[in-house]
Amino acid sequence: MTDSPTLTRELPAYPFTLPAVERRAAMPGGFLAGGLAAGIKRSGRPDLAIVRSIDGPVATAAVFTPNAFAAAPVRLSQAHLAATEPVGQGRFGWSEAIIATSGSANAATGPAGDADQVAIATMLADALAAAPEQTLALSTGVIGTRLPLDKVRAGIAALAEGGLAPTPENLEAAAIALRTTDSTTKLATVILELPGPDGRDVTVTVSGIAKGVGMIHPRMATMLAIVLTDASVGPSVLHGLLRGATARTWDQLSVDGDTSTNDTVFLLASGAAGSAPVEAGTETAATLGRAIEAVARDLARQQAADGEGATTLLTCQVTGADDDAAARAVARAVVSSSLVKAAVHGRDPNWGRIAGAAGNARLAEPAVLEAGGLAPAEARTRGGSPAHVDPARLRIAIAGTLVYDGAAGGPLEFDPAAVRAAMEAPETLVRLDLGLGDGRGEAFGCDLTETYVIENSEYTT
Repeated sequence: MTDSPTLTRELPAYPFTLPAVERRAAMPGGFLAGGLAAGIKRSGRPDLAIVRSIDGPVATAAVFTPNAFAAAPVRLSQAHLAATEPVGQGRFGWSEAIIATSGSANAATGPAGDADQVAIATMLADALAAAPEQTLALSTGVIGTRLPLDKVRAGIAALAEGGLAPTPENLEAAAIALRTTDSTTKLATVILELPGPDGRDVTVTVSGIAKGVGMIHPRMATMLAIVLTDASVGPSVLHGLLRGATARTWDQLSVDGDTSTNDTVFLLASGAAGSAPVEAGTETAATLGRAIEAVARDLARQQAADGEGATTLLTCQVTGADDDAAARAVARAVVSSSLVKAAVHGRDPNWGRIAGAAGNARLAEPAVLEAGGLAPAEARTRGGSPAHVDPARLRIAIAGTLVYDGAAGGPLEFDPAAVRAAMEAPETLVRLDLGLGDGRGEAFGCDLTETYVIENSEYTT
């Protein structure tokens, strides 16, 4: 995506420092994957996937939903990570295999659902000759339904007995099995160079798969993602890279304002590429972190573009904020606004709705602010506070046309028909410059359509 000449002339160009992403599956060294139809979904579509390491447990980091109704697979995965690396407190550790099921969330299912999840972990561990605590789980689907253990057992056996392979096609098959109401398979890959033990560069792959098109809002939501790399990284360093990337990408993603019970991102590092160990705070860590963030950002954009019923990807980029945290808050407020989303669906360049959303922006909760780079004390003080927006300095552009400039008196004359035509593109870009500082941030959403209402009014029936 590039800025139009008009937008670049009127507002500061939004700076990009992330590497290019290819929307394809690429299997990093050290992993196997596969997916199939186990019969969990009534439709008969693929619904069970396994991703596993080849040579024993690998470094693993995770970010989970903070929802009070966190599902059984979330709680089990947190417990397993904590068992393998107690200092990580369920945020990082070691794992050998991930099982993903689609069609039942196994959320709000009580002790029986927890017991089911433990049984599935045992099935997976037995099939792969792994320890149960080195297995992780993802589930998505209808809340309040339990997983059919007999079908899950058969699916695990089928994949374990020859359905797993180290190929891009198998990783894509796993991505397909993640899907519920997704209309597209979400894949993203970055190839980069990192120093080897002898100082010479080695090629490293970061590749991710994801699902999620509804019940999506900051603090993640109904989305699942698995990101794999063959870099050599310890669990705690890996978590630091993942949490920062998540704060700037998946925590900036909103489809419908609802968060859910199962959202999880796993990041696994096999070390199979033979790079030198990545240490926290180094330039090598920054390079790998940018690759992980690029994959996360692209997956988030794919999720927003495929939002339930959506016809348009809505991107908001903010510059000139007091700091990055404030910029992200304003961008998030704009893409989360139902009025803005409805206007985008109608191709209505209603800048007043954008201004109103920006003026209501509040910073994220302290944990997200800290993950995004603020010191803990500052994050606690500023969490949930209003973002600083000065109408006399604010400038707004829609689809490349400047429509509001506070310093020039506010509303500007523009050609509504021309802006409407520009909004017919697959992506509508809203740009704001707050004129206050150097902070920048972006967020991703989609338009709000009649199809979204219809689809979600009949979801379980």
